[in-house]
Amino acid sequence: LAGADAVYDAAFRRAGLLRVNYLHELFDAAAILGRMPPFRGDRLAILTNGGGLGILAVDQLSDLGGTLAEPLAETFQAIDAHLPPTWSKANPLDIIGDAGPARYRAALGPLLADSGTDAVLVIYCPTALSDPADCAEAVVATLAEHKARSGGKPVLASWTGVTAAADPVFAPAGIPGFDTPEAAVRAFMHLVRHAEAQETLLQTPPSLPEEFVPDIARARRVVRDALAEGQAWLDPVAVSAVLEAYDIPAPVVLAATTPEAAGEAAASLIATHGAVALKINSPDIVHKSDVGGVRLNLDSVAAVVTAGREILETVQRLRPEARHPTLLIQPMVTRKGAHELICGIAEDASFGPVILFGAGGVGVEAVADSALTLPPLHLGLAQDLIHRTRIFRLLRGYRDRPPADLDGIALTLVKLSQLSADIPEIRELDINPMLADAEGVLALDTRIAVAPSVGSSAQAFGRNPRFAIQPYPSELTRQLELQDGQKIRVRAVKPEDEALVTRFFEAVAPDDLRQRFFAAVRDFPHSFIARFTQIDYARVLVLLALDAQSGEVLGVAELHADANREIGEYAVLVRSALKGKGLGWLLMRQLIEYARSHGLHRITGQVLAENLTMLGMCRELDFTVEADPLEPALRAVHLDIER
Repeated sequence: LAGADAVYDAAFRRAGLLRVNYLHELFDAAAILGRMPPFRGDRLAILTNGGGLGILAVDQLSDLGGTLAEPLAETFQAIDAHLPPTWSKANPLDIIGDAGPARYRAALGPLLADSGTDAVLVIYCPTALSDPADCAEAVVATLAEHKARSGGKPVLASWTGVTAAADPVFAPAGIPGFDTPEAAVRAFMHLVRHAEAQETLLQTPPSLPEEFVPDIARARRVVRDALAEGQAWLDPVAVSAVLEAYDIPAPVVLAATTPEAAGEAAASLIATHGAVALKINSPDIVHKSDVGGVRLNLDSVAAVVTAGREILETVQRLRPEARHPTLLIQPMVTRKGAHELICGIAEDASFGPVILFGAGGVGVEAVADSALTLPPLHLGLAQDLIHRTRIFRLLRGYRDRPPADLDGIALTLVKLSQLSADIPEIRELDINPMLADAEGVLALDTRIAVAPSVGSSAQAFGRNPRFAIQPYPSELTRQLELQDGQKIRVRAVKPEDEALVTRFFEAVAPDDLRQRFFAAVRDFPHSFIARFTQIDYARVLVLLALDAQSGEVLGVAELHADANREIGEYAVLVRSALKGKGLGWLLMRQLIEYARSHGLHRITGQVLAENLTMLGMCRELDFTVEADPLEPALRAVHLDIER
């Protein structure tokens, strides 16, 4: 399910890259991305003098998942006043084959002003009744008028069969032209997907529930014990312990080596749950159903014993090489209408761990509905992963079926991501099926493969050296005190800290902001705050000092490592009301400790010459302070790290 190409696709998506499959798509994407500024929206209006070409464009838009714009009624009224009664009066806007420059202008102007339209594709079909260059000039002039009034809206053009006449007109105006309407629509969707990918990179995720605190030590102990015994796959009891440590709901599981022992173990479960499920367990059997290794609704001890004998006999006949076959007993779980899902962790040779989600059950390969992403995950990325599967349409509810607990599913994926970050010895984890309905999720069948962790030669800022994107460094969290005894909590920033960081900057005095950013800073938009919260933990550290009682940010310290992770540039800012309490010193010492433990050779920085407090602290911390040869108002500081 986690094929190499799918993993590359997931990596490109996570990096905000736009992927194309064919060479002509590459040129189409370059043509539009190189000429169009970023914009938000996917509603396309199609203006054409040929109904057939308009329909071809609509079909292509539908195939690629785009949205056909629905212009406002007043927009159609404004256009109708200048067009013959036979025009289409709908999108695509067919302004009839005898349309000339005046008709293009009359239709395009209202479309550019329409609030229900994000972009316009203008199509020209050659006729003997109008000149293609004149019609192109009309489009350029109309767009220029609109830009002068309101900043413009993306316009694409397809002068089908006469591009030589139109390109000299469109190119200077920055309007991308395409040979066919289909090519224009493909290029438009490249623009949309690129904007979506970039927006996803900087989205502010929801916060994790505060009650999710995994028992990392317990899970590590289970895995360590299994490796010490030479196990490549955790036994069912160990699997249950790992899931419980990360608060992933799963039914009780008991193990037995003989049918008779299975019957004895099942007795209490039958008494409390009415029936049990019996399954084969072997490290060599991945799909239990393929060897007749599953029996359901067993409501007596005798039925369990009989089923256990049949399972072992069938496995011996079909898979005699299977090692250590045992029997698993679980209470029978009946959740009518629940969806069967698959989720888990796989290992890729190039990108390390990947997270998988999709439709599960015995037909998982035949259904082939799954999506991949690279960890670490937050809830926003987990929700995006769910949305990229076909089964999402069922999970959100239909007809009389209520929606499944989508938040619970997303949280489970985040928990798996955290598990992979905390315990790199876990090489594969497969939950199939995982039941999901309005009541929540339940991991019915889980397999976990383990292997000794091999450290990376490069110093990384996280725990799992195989992660392509380093996970959140929770080990950096400290409980500290200021000089006056005020208790603070220092930890690395998280993407969901945007509101906290915004309030912090709003509480800092303007002059302190100027000394930090070397310019007056008055506004703190999302794009500004994202520079501090949406970071790559492999090269950037942003520490927050939080008040232990209120949770508000009191100070921010940054360390940005170069590509070789040898030199890091620092910055420190504290709330103006806390100056003189030692918070800046405390954060600087944390940065120095961090740089030393992660192999950096030098910490550098730039300080305004007037910022005597920061320069004094640097000198006392053994920084070298020198005049900046390029900026007389600045001082260059650096500290060589002893290793």
